[in-house]
Amino acid sequence: MHLVVGLGNPGAKYQDNRHNLGFMVADELLRRGGAPTTTDKFGASIGQVTIGGQRFIVCKPMQFMNVSGQAVASVAGFWKIELDHTIVVHDELDIPFERLKLGTGGGPGGHNGVRSVISALGDPGFPRVRIGVGRPPASWDPADYVLANFTRAEAAALPDIVGRAADAVEAIAAHGITAAMNKFNTRPQSGKNSAKDNDNGG
Repeated sequence: MHLVVGLGNPGAKYQDNRHNLGFMVADELLRRGGAPTTTDKFGASIGQVTIGGQRFIVCKPMQFMNVSGQAVASVAGFWKIELDHTIVVHDELDIPFERLKLGTGGGPGGHNGVRSVISALGDPGFPRVRIGVGRPPASWDPADYVLANFTRAEAAALPDIVGRAADAVEAIAAHGITAAMNKFNTRPQSGKNSAKDNDNGG
């Protein structure tokens, strides 16, 4: 069994923000698994699904991003999910829009949700699916940027991006993080984004 944590902020005012990409991927996995009724437990919205023979607990912390790790630690502890079976999905400023970067470990890279998860679990060594949102213009504060909605053009690309991120989660569960990295840590086929690649985002 794998625990999939989609990071985001609860509430309608945040639902379409760049910072809520993790929630969007969690919702896609729940949809693929038959959209079961979720339950509210440990400060999170939780659904259990089976996709492609793999069992997932899909967790959306319902506390704000900077304390979301508390719910993750409670869910992981209750179901006795090991660290290497805890997959965290989140937005990433230091990766160009439309790109995915999978990996294990490392720092939070300025992401308050990841920082909270690392602190609560006591170890940074969990698999991550990082979804690029790109850097804001110089005049735009990064915190405001991630709490803003996608542009119309970006929103049109979201179904593909969210779908690929959900595919990446499935691949990690089925084949392991290394095989999934080899498949998904590449440029998107659309070639829409010409931003300079940066593989050092936290």
